[in-house]
Amino acid sequence: MTRRTGLLLLLLAFVALAASVSASVVHYKLLMDRTYHSVCDINQTWNCSDLYESRYGAFYGVPVAVGGVIWSAAVTLLAAVGLRRASTPIAGERGTIAGYIFILAIAGLSVVLYLGYASLFIIKTYCVFCLLTYIAVVGTFLVSGTAADGSMTDLPRRAVRDLKALVTSPLGLLASGLFVAGAIALVVLFPRQVDATTAAATATTAAPAAPLDAAQESEFDKWYTSLPRVPLAVPTDGAKVLIVKFNDYQCPPCRMTYEQYKPVIAKYQGLYPGKVKFVTKDYPLDPECNANVPGGMHQSACEAAVAVRLAKAKGRGEAMEEWLFANQPQMTPDLVKMGVRSVAGVEDFDAKYAATLEMVKGDIAMGAALQVHATPTFFINGVRIPVVKPEYFDRAIQYELAH
Repeated sequence: MTRRTGLLLLLLAFVALAASVSASVVHYKLLMDRTYHSVCDINQTWNCSDLYESRYGAFYGVPVAVGGVIWSAAVTLLAAVGLRRASTPIAGERGTIAGYIFILAIAGLSVVLYLGYASLFIIKTYCVFCLLTYIAVVGTFLVSGTAADGSMTDLPRRAVRDLKALVTSPLGLLASGLFVAGAIALVVLFPRQVDATTAAATATTAAPAAPLDAAQESEFDKWYTSLPRVPLAVPTDGAKVLIVKFNDYQCPPCRMTYEQYKPVIAKYQGLYPGKVKFVTKDYPLDPECNANVPGGMHQSACEAAVAVRLAKAKGRGEAMEEWLFANQPQMTPDLVKMGVRSVAGVEDFDAKYAATLEMVKGDIAMGAALQVHATPTFFINGVRIPVVKPEYFDRAIQYELAH
């Protein structure tokens, strides 16, 4: 491997490493704080969070970005070794390091082709950090493939020789040991991503949110009472607390709040029967039925809203909601039709679609009048609150019941 090739591979490895580390940081923050808004969430089309939280964003709970960090770190180390060898080349083995990198590049290319296909054709959402990683991997594949000389079948013999040399090198052992230990620690210690199906099942049996201490309650109450109240044209049916959620079944934060807030609402409905009413209003970010979001990319959200209404008519509304959120990452209009057929036995979806969609548009008009611009948007007795941790959502309901 020439010095020029080594420098190019090192540059590509640095690009992949920087992009993967950035993606890992964003994914970590999303896992630790579901209200976090990433700088790479530019719009509905370029949205890192939607990709990271999809079923393609993790492998057995480990974020894909973590694998990117490990892969790019390995390529960086090999490229550095290749640069060192470039100054004192061994006859006939200039391409050995490039061959090792080429093997890694083949594995990396297969992964990015799969993820790129999912991003482009299934989720139809893109990520800046992902795109940089894809470019770096493809570049690494092309450069290392060109630089790898000799027969690749001879690479195992060379690898055995290099491993023997590594064992006798204190510096090599230290570097490889640190790399392996770091990779294992990163995989083991990084928070796990729970898939939508498991999360939904867990949420239904989760314990109520932990109570706040007196200082936290006081601080929250001051903030909450400073928020304006607006009138809502939604009947309370005698309830003291009316919670209204403007929802999109294709929106990841809507799924998250469904999972986290459901036990909180159920607790108060059990403690105070008839006193807490929860209402879901449709606000799909889909230009097919929502003219307020011409750039909306949730192309199955209108069908999902209609599906829930048709399922409710058959007493299966809640089951349909759970099914949609569990299948959110791969949602398509055809999948929604299949789901409402299997969950609620709805066989005439297309025939009832247009009429039911008009009711969905009624919710959209209400949301527009209330200046709803994103989902989910919550109103508690007319107080618009952002997405907050479950314990603070719990406190808001508690406050309204007391006052």
